[in-house]
Amino acid sequence: MTDTPFPTPESLAACAVDVLTTADAMEKTAKSRAHAKAWFDARAAGTPMPIGTATPPLRPARPERPELLAPRDVPRRRPGSDAGRKALLHALAHIELNAVDLHWDILARFTATPMPMGFYDDWVKAADEESNHFRLVNACLGTLGSFYGELPAHAGMWRAAEDTAEDLMGRLTVVPMVLEARGLDVTPGMIEIFRKAGLPDAIAALETIYAEEVGHVAYGSKWFHFLCGRHELDPKETFHGLVRTYFHGALKPPFNEEKRAEAGLPPDFYWPLAERDDEV
Repeated sequence: MTDTPFPTPESLAACAVDVLTTADAMEKTAKSRAHAKAWFDARAAGTPMPIGTATPPLRPARPERPELLAPRDVPRRRPGSDAGRKALLHALAHIELNAVDLHWDILARFTATPMPMGFYDDWVKAADEESNHFRLVNACLGTLGSFYGELPAHAGMWRAAEDTAEDLMGRLTVVPMVLEARGLDVTPGMIEIFRKAGLPDAIAALETIYAEEVGHVAYGSKWFHFLCGRHELDPKETFHGLVRTYFHGALKPPFNEEKRAEAGLPPDFYWPLAERDDEV
């Protein structure tokens, strides 16, 4: 974690809002890492930071660039070209920056739901790791003569957060257990693209992301099952119902069944929701 000096807000929820209302990507991720360090330092010292309450913005602050476009309008480039690899890294940086905000948002938005301290530890750790992921990928863009904001990006990344702004179980379902689980499916192929291109920094960044995203999906599964137990709900049926409510479209195979299982997602959670070739 970074030692960048930022004033520490008085509560975890206030830390979250501080990150969410910071527009500049490098400042946002530096604050994220500093506040995470402050949280864990206070926990280790036996003087934990209060959770507190705060009102997060419906949408996080964003820099003027990148230009945000509808998904259909984002230019597609072949990943085998230099321009394609740059675009792939830029898209990944955009995903990681949104993930930083998503994890801080869950900490601020759902304070009315009493949760064990481990819930807060997990999502602070995830936010810290996502901040590092963004910085790793942005550094890779730099080695290609690019930067985050040079290319247009997907405007719909925050939709899952808006749709689940009043439903903690819905948020856990759609963000870590669907969207981040999708990252486990596609990252090995991305690593291979950069391996063929002989770009070791990008390979190292993606391998770090791949290893740590398993944990983020696992946090979602753990706290989803915790809430199902609290409310005496069947986890599989509840998951299916929430995906159908909040996720727009079918889940797309192939699935990384090994890593999904490692993260606590069994096949009978996602295969019944899959888009199959014989249905298209």
